[in-house]
Amino acid sequence: MRLKKGLMVSAIALTGVLALSACTDSGAPTAGESEAPVAEVTFEAGSTMAALNEAGAITIGTKFDQPLFGQVDGSGDPQGFDVEIGKLIASKLGIAESGITWTETVSANREPFIQSGQVDIVVATYTINDKRKEVISFAGPYYNAGQDILVVAGNPEGIKGPEDLAGKPVCTVAGSTSEANIAEYTDQITSLGGYAECLPLLSSGAVVAATTDNVILAGLAANSAGEFEVVGAPFTEEPYGIGLAKDDTEFRSFINDVLEESYDDGDWAAAWNKTAGAELPLPDPPAVDRY
Repeated sequence: MRLKKGLMVSAIALTGVLALSACTDSGAPTAGESEAPVAEVTFEAGSTMAALNEAGAITIGTKFDQPLFGQVDGSGDPQGFDVEIGKLIASKLGIAESGITWTETVSANREPFIQSGQVDIVVATYTINDKRKEVISFAGPYYNAGQDILVVAGNPEGIKGPEDLAGKPVCTVAGSTSEANIAEYTDQITSLGGYAECLPLLSSGAVVAATTDNVILAGLAANSAGEFEVVGAPFTEEPYGIGLAKDDTEFRSFINDVLEESYDDGDWAAAWNKTAGAELPLPDPPAVDRY
């Protein structure tokens, strides 16, 4: 597997094609590495699936700082539920894990990266909504989250829900649905590049809460050595989807088929238990929306 740090959005100047050329080295596994079995498959000529399969390579955008869903480990390899879903899709395309290039995507650059062809798909705690569907397509959802609130352990402000944040300083991430949602309750919003960046502000008292999806907050709390806790009162529904190029209906249908198959054969549950399952109970998989 290869990693590529996300470029600044302002650096994107051209509309590209599939990010097949991003993989230029052999990508052979290092000593001791093992790879999941890869499907031997063929696809209709001219389809995105055929192009990726023939190249033996795919570029996947994911978060690098989201515990449980997408976070690089000490070796620099991404780990998490989103990462496992990406590996599963690659396998069904006949692509080995060593053929995956992981590109860091943050909330603000996911659509531009898809539109420019810098990535082939994005699996990055990516909420499906109508505004985003104007410029890209979504497969899924593959998980249903809900926006919640992170506070200092013991909840000294007594925050029970978003209504208690009225007029109070809150931290979230720029370009996220969480930012838009919390703006309905307070205008004192600090919007940063990543959710982990909110933690020092919360520790210092510069903000009284951080807010995003409950599973992201659960990961941050789990890594905080007891410094923070999640309020535990989700106030939105956030269906996570897989972003891909606008109107690539065949590719979207293929990914939806992969997801539904993974629900039935246990691969989805295995991916959850291997990652997010360390902190969260196994949920029911959501119904795929073949819009």
